[in-house]
Amino acid sequence: MPISPVLPVGGATGIAPLAPTAPTRPADQTQFASAVTGAVDELQQLQSTSNELAVAAVTGDLTDIHSAMIASTRASVTLELVAAVRNKGVEAFTEIMRMQA
Repeated sequence: MPISPVLPVGGATGIAPLAPTAPTRPADQTQFASAVTGAVDELQQLQSTSNELAVAAVTGDLTDIHSAMIASTRASVTLELVAAVRNKGVEAFTEIMRMQA
């Protein structure tokens, strides 16, 4: 059985190859970086507020001890969350590096 030649599809003969483009940063990386930066900024703000209220409690200037305890707990929980996310990120990175080896 003879093989027939492959003919180009109509209109596809004038298509030029794509020119290489400069590498760009994917949107996911930018969103992740801004999310991490926002989380760290929020953590610093919570810790600063907690420290200010703790100093006010020690000096006797604080009238509501509950606000100091809530601020301290929020800062502590946020720190634990940021550390857990960081640990998962490092774990994922090492797993990817292990797959490449």
